[in-house]
Amino acid sequence: QVQLVESGGGLVQPGGSLRLSCEASGFTFSRYVMSWYRQTPGKERELVAFISDTGGNSVYADSVRGRFTISRDNAKNTVDLQMNSLKLEDTGVYFCHALGSGNRYWGQGTQVTVSS
Repeated sequence: QVQLVESGGGLVQPGGSLRLSCEASGFTFSRYVMSWYRQTPGKERELVAFISDTGGNSVYADSVRGRFTISRDNAKNTVDLQMNSLKLEDTGVYFCHALGSGNRYWGQGTQVTVSS
């Protein structure tokens, strides 16, 4: 059974930091491109960052580049998103996503709220 379980969301003040983590199971994690998406009310789900299967390449949305860092540990089947210098507009539900072998999987999401 495929599972992507996110954790680490919460409430943080502007300028603060959070680290999201996604633990994967039920598929060959090291063969999948892993991504983080986010969704805010009234908007479509948007790609925040993705990282290649080996971890050698990563791409970021313009809105988060320089503030967020995606990383993965293929030995632990985890992918993390370190979020620094958080802004009000970073508020949303963050989803872990796996793509590979003709499959795509989503986690259930974790809420991130940036508020003073």
